Amino acid sequence: MLPKYQACDTIKPIIIQILVNTMNYYIEAFKKYAEFSGRATRKEFWMFVLFHVIVFAVLSFIDSFIGGENLNILSGLYGLAALVPSIAIAIRRLHDTNRSGWWLLIGLVPFIGAIVLLVFYVLPTAPAAGAPAAPAAAQPPQAPPAAPPAA
Repeated sequence: MLPKYQACDTIKPIIIQILVNTMNYYIEAFKKYAEFSGRATRKEFWMFVLFHVIVFAVLSFIDSFIGGENLNILSGLYGLAALVPSIAIAIRRLHDTNRSGWWLLIGLVPFIGAIVLLVFYVLPTAPAAGAPAAPAAAQPPQAPPAAPPAA
């Protein structure tokens, strides 16, 4: 009889928990499919991109068995269904870096546009415009200027 490994029993629920948590980002993006205002964190954006690529790859693989290389029904329908949520989360990610959503149009410039967008997508979250600045370090009070000597 093979020994039972306790590590496997504890790792499986952890992996499932991680998958469920990361899948929530993907589902939230579809729930906010037409919300172009607001912000999307780096993690929210990249988890959506990760699951988007995985789903698209799986559907393309299934399409290759169903209709050959020229008929991509499932991946095409998914691409259409995910178009607006993809644009919305990209715009919200640009808002998170304090950029206008119109910067998304720079992606139309061949090669350079994609690089610029990639850089914008990986930038950290910027403080909201108009948000109060971080408090300055406490400085000791300064003495008032000395009065000029009396003549």
